[in-house]
Parts: sequence; C-alpha cells; structure tokens
Amino acid sequence: MPALGLPPVRTFRPAARARRGTSASGPPERRRPSRLRGWLNRNRRLAVALLLCAAAGVTVHQLTPAPAHTSPALAAARDIPAGATLGGSDVAAVNVPPHMLSTGTLTNAAQLSGKQLAAPLRKGQLLSDTQLVGPGLLIGSPPGSAAVPLRMADPSSIQLVSPGMLIDVVLTSGPGLDQQSPSKVLAKAVPVLWTSAREGQGGQWLAAGDSDGLMVVAATPAQASALAGASTQGKLFFVLVGSKGR
Repeated sequence: MPALGLPPVRTFRPAARARRGTSASGPPERRRPSRLRGWLNRNRRLAVALLLCAAAGVTVHQLTPAPAHTSPALAAARDIPAGATLGGSDVAAVNVPPHMLSTGTLTNAAQLSGKQLAAPLRKGQLLSDTQLVGPGLLIGSPPGSAAVPLRMADPSSIQLVSPGMLIDVVLTSGPGLDQQSPSKVLAKAVPVLWTSAREGQGGQWLAAGDSDGLMVVAATPAQASALAGASTQGKLFFVLVGSKGR
C-alpha cells in the first residue's frame, strides 16, 4: 500500500525530559542551603563573639563564690586608748561572719555613746560589753564579785598596770616616814578591771584630774569589805603577781 505522505508521529517521553531537567538543576536539598548555615556564613565573627561571651559567663559563674551570710557588729574606727569616752565617730558599723561574734558583742551604736573603755582597742577590733567600764567588767568573775575602785598613793605606778593583770593590794598606815608600821595585805591576786593610766582626760563620771592614780579591781565580798574606804586609813600600794594559784 502506498504511503499517504504524512510525517511520522513523535513519541512523547516525559520521563526523559524530567531527567534532563533534574540533572541540570540538582536535587532541591542541594540547591537551597539551610537558613542557619547561611546565617553563620554571613555572620561568622558575630557568632564567634557570642560563643566567647557565653563561655566567659559560665567561667565567671563557676569561679564566683556564693555570697556568705554576715551579721552586723560594731568595730573601733581608730586606735582608742583605755579610759576614753566613746562617741559616734569612734565606732563603725561592719558586717562579719557569724562565727566571729561572741556573746556580748555590741551592735547598737546608740548604746555606746558616753560609755568608757576599760581596755585599749585597735582599729577594726570588735566591741563587746566586757570592754566597757560597768557591769560587763565582771562577766566571768565568781558569783558575788564586786568592782571596787582604789586610789593608789603613787599615781605614776598606774602606768605599770593594765586590765587583766593580777595584783596584791597593800595598805601602809604609818603616820610618817619616821614612824614605820607594818604593811597589811588587804587583798591577794585580784584582777585589774580598769585603770586611769591612758585616760588622758576626764572619764565618764570624774572630772579631768580626779581619776589620777585610780584603778578598779574585781574583789570577792570579803575582799571588797576590806578594800572599801581603805584609802582613808593610810596609803595604798600594789604588788604585781603571777597567778591566782600563788
């Protein structure tokens, strides 16, 4: 049969066309980089800086100790001599670890105004009631002890004594140098609570000069009876001793 002269029909091959398009463009996941990777590529220096800051923050947090618990207290704002009358400028409020506080540690500055020191204080030393002239001086003394003031015949001898030392109190009742009389020991190994040696000015109760040669000792009831008014019976002297076991 003769040919009709029609052109041949082409066969449509979609799979082949799809393969050609795919091979030219590549898979979708390769054509589009991830957003995070793209941001890192564009902001590499910023990313490095953020990582360094985070590492530094973690390091500081690990090395910084937790804040310690503290308690309020009062400390000497300067070196203060024994016998000085305390004022507002003599003390400073501080915060210290609780284990540094003892019973009687003072925390209220208003309670110190006008009080007199029984012992010298170094700058920064904490204040307690046992460092003040008054009832606190007898803390730790045997029950019934009394604080007895004594005026020594030789005021300059007070310079040799400081609070805490032990002394024997001696009475000499002779009428003069030409007529000697035996000395009498009124009290043995009594602790000194306060002296006027470093006062420098009038104390809390006495005018300037009236405290010359004055000291306060802790005495038992029997010793207190013997010491009371002893300075009117003669001249008082003291002897330094080593311990109460003497």
